[in-house]
Amino acid sequence: MIAALAEQKQMAEAKIARQAFTPTHIVRRKNAEGQRVDVETAKRVRQGWFTDAAGKVFFALRYAGKSIDFAKDKNAIEIGELAALPAIIDTLIEAVRAGELDVQLTAAAAERGKMLRKAQ
Repeated sequence: MIAALAEQKQMAEAKIARQAFTPTHIVRRKNAEGQRVDVETAKRVRQGWFTDAAGKVFFALRYAGKSIDFAKDKNAIEIGELAALPAIIDTLIEAVRAGELDVQLTAAAAERGKMLRKAQ
């Protein structure tokens, strides 16, 4: 979760600086001879924030394919403007390190596990 938040912070900082954000990762592919080789390729990262009709920026934290609720039926944090987002992400990273979101993250992971199991 901390790595994903750090990636979101880098993406937000790049957007604020009007620069391209192109993270990469290593994947294994077969080359022309049929051997498996490591290849660096572009990584797809979903933007964690959105803007409403009034222009306010909101940040939604996702884990195991599900939005995390910070309070009952509240799954996004109102940021206001994009420039404030990196500081909010730093606060979320500290909250994850302190274990303040463990209950929500565990519940999301358990729900994801139920979805992946086959019905018997």
